[in-house]
Amino acid sequence: MYHQRIRNSFTCLKTIENINFSGLRAIVRVDFNVPLDLDFNVADDTRLRGAIPTIQKITADKGKVILMSHLGRPKNGPEDKFSLKHIVNHLSVLLGQKIHFVTDCIGDKADEAINNLSDGEILLLENLRFYPEEKTGDVDFAKALSAHADVYINDAFGTAHRAHASTSVIAQFFTDKKAFGALMTKEITNLNVLEQNAEKPYTAIIGGAKISGKIDILNELMAKTDNIIIGGGMAFTFIKAMGGKIGDSLVEEDKLELALKTIAKAKELGVNLILPSDAKLADSFSNDAAVEYSKIDEIPDGWLGLDLGEESIKRFKEVIAESKTILWNGPMGVFEFSNYAEGTKQIALAIADSTANGAYSLVGGGDSVAAINHFYLTDKISYVSTGGGALLEYIEGKELPGIKAIND
Repeated sequence: MYHQRIRNSFTCLKTIENINFSGLRAIVRVDFNVPLDLDFNVADDTRLRGAIPTIQKITADKGKVILMSHLGRPKNGPEDKFSLKHIVNHLSVLLGQKIHFVTDCIGDKADEAINNLSDGEILLLENLRFYPEEKTGDVDFAKALSAHADVYINDAFGTAHRAHASTSVIAQFFTDKKAFGALMTKEITNLNVLEQNAEKPYTAIIGGAKISGKIDILNELMAKTDNIIIGGGMAFTFIKAMGGKIGDSLVEEDKLELALKTIAKAKELGVNLILPSDAKLADSFSNDAAVEYSKIDEIPDGWLGLDLGEESIKRFKEVIAESKTILWNGPMGVFEFSNYAEGTKQIALAIADSTANGAYSLVGGGDSVAAINHFYLTDKISYVSTGGGALLEYIEGKELPGIKAIND
C-alpha cells in the first residue's frame, strides 16, 4: 500500500534519472549546513548522506560534480569556523573518493579548480554565504555561479523555500538543462503523498514551543486531516486560553485569542483537535528539577510542564494506532532532558508501530528528526524529511522558489 501511494504521488518531475551526465559539468546545490563539534568535526552527517545518491549518479555517468552549499550564518565575509573545508574529509570517507576543495565559489580560483577536474571527479566550492549576494538573490552572482557548469541540479530541499542566488535565481541561466536531485525528488514525492494520497484517518502531530510559528500549518491541516494532536510548549497557550491554570509553563499571552479561534475553527470543520490532559512538571527548567504530575489545567504556581503525562501519552497513542496517514512536526516536550523525554519517545514509538501496521508516516523538522534519530527509529518511519521551514511551507500550500525555478 505504501509503495503504491508513493507511485501515485510521483508526478512528472524533472529528475537526474533522465540525464546522462557524460562529459558534462554539473553544479549541484546541496544542503551541507551540518552541525560541527568544537573540533570542527561533523557531528551529524544526515545531510551529507542524503546527497550521496545524486553525486554518485553523476560520477557513475563520468560527469564532473561541482558542489555548492552554505554553512552557518557568517556575518562579515569569510570566517574559518564556517568554512566548508571542515567537511571535506568526512564527505570523502562517505563517498569513498577524494573530494577536491577550493577556497572560493566564484572567480579565478574556482575557475582554475573546475578546469582541472577530470571526468568523474568532485569539487566542493567554499561557503556561498561568504558573499552577501547569495542571500539577496543577486543575479550577477547567480550568473557567475552558473558559468561553472553545463547543468544545474537542486538537491537542497532544506533551502527550497529561500529565493537565494544558488537555490532559485541561478536556474534561469540553464533553461531546460536543470533538474531535481535524488533527494529533492524523494522529498517532493513523499510530501505529495500527504497532499494527494492521504488515506484516512489522517493524523497530524504538531509540537514545539510556540503556536505563533505553527498557526499557518494548523489552519492548512484542518482542511485535510481528521485529527490534530497538539503537544510541546505550544499546548499551554491553548490550555490557558480555555481558562486553565498552567503555573509557570511557557505561554504566549498575545496568542490566547488566536488559540481560541483555532479551537473554534477545528470544531466548525469537524476536526478532532486533541490537547494533552496531564503533564509532567518541574520546579525549574532543569533535568535535575524536582518532579511532579498534575492535570494540565491545574498546574500549581512555581511549577512548569516539560513533558506529557501518562494519560496524554495513552490517548495520543490510541489515536496514532488508528491512523493510516501520520505527519509529525515538533517534539512533545523537552526531550533533550532525559527525565522529560518519555512523551516524545512514546509518540515516536507509536508512529513506528503504526507504520509497521501499514500506515504512511512522515516526520519533518529539526527537533522531530533529532528525536527519531535519538531513539534509533529512522528506518521505522516511512519518510524522514530533511526540511524544516521548507516542509512547513510546502504543506501550507506555498510555492517554494527552489521548486518553482526547476519547474518553470
